[in-house]
Amino acid sequence: MVSPPRPKMPGLNALRAFESAARHQSFADAAAELSVTPGAIAQQVKSLEIWVGKKLFKRLSQGVELTALGASTLSDFTTAFDTLGEAVTKLRANAAPEEVRIVALPSIAQLWLSPKLPQIRAAMPDIIISLSALEQPPIMKREPYDLSVFYNDAPFVENTIAVSDDWLYPVCSPEIARRLNRPEDLLDQVLLHDTTWSEDWKNWFDYFLPDKELPLTGPAYSLYSLAVEEAKNSAGILMGHSTLIGEQLASGALVSPFDYKLDIKRCLTIEMAGHGANRSVLQNIIERLLAK
Repeated sequence: MVSPPRPKMPGLNALRAFESAARHQSFADAAAELSVTPGAIAQQVKSLEIWVGKKLFKRLSQGVELTALGASTLSDFTTAFDTLGEAVTKLRANAAPEEVRIVALPSIAQLWLSPKLPQIRAAMPDIIISLSALEQPPIMKREPYDLSVFYNDAPFVENTIAVSDDWLYPVCSPEIARRLNRPEDLLDQVLLHDTTWSEDWKNWFDYFLPDKELPLTGPAYSLYSLAVEEAKNSAGILMGHSTLIGEQLASGALVSPFDYKLDIKRCLTIEMAGHGANRSVLQNIIERLLAK
């Protein structure tokens, strides 16, 4: 029997690299998403272009741009990888329905989620809850998480629940608050800065003190939770996020010296994976997270 060799298909890594780079219109962003180097993305895309025999990207001085051929196939690849990701996460959830994996922005994980988990674990002792922190929200259809808790300033996607709007306002220890009577008093105080949300103070000043120059001095912190601790220790005044400092305000460790709150049009949200294998468990956890 004659058995001619079958034509080779392109490697899965090459297809993943193309889909991510095409979706982001960037080799660097695709590399960050897939935890590889931009050079690796470029090499995988090149191997796919060699297999196809046509260019899928235009290489420009300031990045890349999809060719007409590349653009024509992007939606098909995105749908395919979304479907594959959902199948994998469903398989994991079916194999271990008692395990729940939550992912959140570091500040949300530390200040909003973590204090709520002991009560949830006590109420649901058979459920194993893991918590991971990421700077960027994952693609829930592709990554092995059950709940994702991040800020959202865009239209909500499917399976997303709004928790609370986020407002900005200065907070400090009671000791420092006794020195503050009006917003202008901030000009002579130490301001604490969070590097993740480096524009917080500027945005608040632009709205409430537009004719005043923002003091640029003051310590900066790479983690918002560290800045919160320093504010509690009277190191200075922090721009508070209403969704993150509720516990500190309730305990009196921090206070809000002025009633000047800026709506930044952003909402804390919880996104639930759509595989549905342990959906009732996830809904139970969400209800407890939302409980006052």
